[in-house]
Amino acid sequence: MGTGTAPARDALRDQSEDRIVAVAIDAAGAAGTRSYSYRVPPELRSVGPGEAVLVEFGRRQALGIVLGPGAAAPGVETKPILGRVRADGPLLPELSMRLAAWIAEHYLAPPALTLRAMLPPGMLERLELVAEARPGGKAGGPEPTAEADRVDEAILDALASGPRPVRRLETAEGRPALLRRLRRLADEGRVDLEWTLLEAAGGPRYLRIARRTTAPRPARLGPRQGAALDELEAALASEVPAVPAPELAARHGNGTIASLSRRGLVELEAVEQPRRPLAGRGVKPRGSRPADASLLPEQAEALAAIDQSLAGTDRRPILLDGVTGGGKTAIYSEALRTVLEAGRPGLVLVPEISLALPLIDRLRADLGIRVGVVHSGLAEGERADEWRRIRAGDVDVVVGTRLAILAPLADVALIVVDEEHDPAYKSDRTPRLQARDVAIELGRLAGAAVVLGSATPSVESEGRARDGEYRRVRLPTRASGSPPIIEVVDLRAELAAGNTGMLSRSLAAAIEALEPPEQAILVINRRGTASVVLCRDCGHVQSCPECGRPLVYHQAGGTLRCHHCGRAWPLATRCPSCGSSRIRYLGGGTERLEREIRDRWPNLRVGRLDRDVVERRGAAARVIDDFADGRLDVLVGTSLVTKGLDIPTVTLVGVVSADVALNLPDERAAERTYQLLVQAVGRAGRGDTPGHAIVQTYQPEHPAIVAVGAADPSAFYDAELELRRQFSSPPFARLLKLTVALADRDAAEAAGRTMVADLRSRSAARPSMDQATVSGPAPAFIARRADRWRYNVVIRGPDPVGLIEEAPGPPWSIDVDPDSLL
Repeated sequence: MGTGTAPARDALRDQSEDRIVAVAIDAAGAAGTRSYSYRVPPELRSVGPGEAVLVEFGRRQALGIVLGPGAAAPGVETKPILGRVRADGPLLPELSMRLAAWIAEHYLAPPALTLRAMLPPGMLERLELVAEARPGGKAGGPEPTAEADRVDEAILDALASGPRPVRRLETAEGRPALLRRLRRLADEGRVDLEWTLLEAAGGPRYLRIARRTTAPRPARLGPRQGAALDELEAALASEVPAVPAPELAARHGNGTIASLSRRGLVELEAVEQPRRPLAGRGVKPRGSRPADASLLPEQAEALAAIDQSLAGTDRRPILLDGVTGGGKTAIYSEALRTVLEAGRPGLVLVPEISLALPLIDRLRADLGIRVGVVHSGLAEGERADEWRRIRAGDVDVVVGTRLAILAPLADVALIVVDEEHDPAYKSDRTPRLQARDVAIELGRLAGAAVVLGSATPSVESEGRARDGEYRRVRLPTRASGSPPIIEVVDLRAELAAGNTGMLSRSLAAAIEALEPPEQAILVINRRGTASVVLCRDCGHVQSCPECGRPLVYHQAGGTLRCHHCGRAWPLATRCPSCGSSRIRYLGGGTERLEREIRDRWPNLRVGRLDRDVVERRGAAARVIDDFADGRLDVLVGTSLVTKGLDIPTVTLVGVVSADVALNLPDERAAERTYQLLVQAVGRAGRGDTPGHAIVQTYQPEHPAIVAVGAADPSAFYDAELELRRQFSSPPFARLLKLTVALADRDAAEAAGRTMVADLRSRSAARPSMDQATVSGPAPAFIARRADRWRYNVVIRGPDPVGLIEEAPGPPWSIDVDPDSLL
């Protein structure tokens, strides 16, 4: 084969001398599942990882993010990067880019989707072309006509106050003509044009302000101009020397302010108005440790372990295994104080939004720090502003839910995962990451200490602590108060005695005996008013047409709601199957329990906290504040009320039904129930008054219930770990779940069988994969969702990801390290 012509050889040589980078393309479908190589032209040689670029992708231009060094494919032309997209430097710091690469590889997630998850919502949705007048730019090229010159001057006048998106420039010529005119002005050196993400959804919010200049006041002014200047001059003598321009214009007229600005008497400036989630909240010193209080020996041991991890002498994650009320938050606070004094930031993860505020209140009161907040309950603008604060290093500690693990931290010294066992740390959307495990990897990348705190460690963490992979520090006693007295009530006996209500006689008597300022928490891990709606004549249960799961009746709004897909349906006055009007509501949830407490004890102030409440903006914070400040006597809720609430006046906890999830066909069902119950009963007795916890159950002999009643977790963990060992489940192996979803049930099952056969064939052909086992296809627990039949295939083994050559595309979804096999 010949070497080609001289120009071709020169072109190849020039291309080979250019740098090749890998770029993640923000594109839907299979195009976004991998990275692509592009050539960096000489004029963009400074482009580096994390920067947004414009590239040619197929027949269109697309937005991409530079990942790092790439490699040219043999025989394939490597296209050049077309341009840099302005975003005030790299979108993400180096640490975040390294973490994103690990997440994409570990969870088989598309790089572009992983990076999108680490950016504010909507940031990549729309590129903006921004025009900016160039100072001192000189005209060039052909002499424009008088009319064209007037249009040019109008554009330049509009750009005089600063950069402006092209879409906001108005001309009678239309957008195509405007773009041609702007490009000509750019060629003449009078305008700069560049693509930017700064004006995309969730961008900074600006306020135009007016300020009096030092120019002398003219002798002659119109009455409105004089009044405007009087107001601005009065503002100069106050603490706020500027006045919002819209307010000033509303009082004195837009023309007045514009005229004063042209005469140099008033200066107009656009300033950013940051959106702060904690604005106006103030500092609430709830649960703060007195300044002169000393740490317990166990707490001091935990701090010493963290110090060793920070010093690099023992980098193992620290499992802070402490009883509820054992003082874990005090350890977090003191450890954060240490790293902040060293000038490095911290990161604290909580499983639920409702737990963030009490912890933030405690940290702000103890440490007086700047806290960045990250969770899905923030408005898009708030999330974007918090993201920018964190990226700029303008916070001391980031606190949030699993989303916070993706915060753009350039450095971090201490990572705390509170309630590390909680299933909420596992994401159900791509990338399907487990925030606890990602936190451990982030700690490794940053050289940070990682603390996993829980009164009920996950079985995986318990196993790893026993094997020495984690360093365990125990907190066996409460920092204040005493363990509650735990009473297990057999609901079978209650039913035999004729009690068909939600409350046992013992729990009702305990509620009756409450005396101010005593408070109670009642837990039922089910929302709604009735969990089953059935026909008395034919027994038909009203189910979700999409998922096939029983619908739950919500008295608020009078609707039937599916708790799996979220769809709502109107109440049926007659049975859809037989037409009978004899429809009955069975079971109960938080709404029914709240109503029953209000009806039986009208003197008690009752609040409710469940997912329906949390979805209403600000509602969860109001309920928690009211309960913590003593404005509520009884708090009814789901598992949300079993974690993070440290209120000394709570003397009674009632678990209304301990059996809600105990018998689900999932290997974690007993573990989840045990954790929920221990966390719940631990809310009682944290003050001077002894606590009382009542657990209602139909299965008092179940090992999880027995372990809670006896306050002895060792036997429970022994049994669970032995089961995990038998079934090759974590921590003794890893899991990978593949789910196929198709409209046709037989086709979905057939696709599952084909996948199983293919995986078993690969396993047999690779000696290194002989320990991997493939099971399925099995119908998912919710077999039909959104008009799709779903089948699961599960791989167990030391490295199940190694059996997957590449992530399968639609109709398959992949979940590495799944939290549930349902």
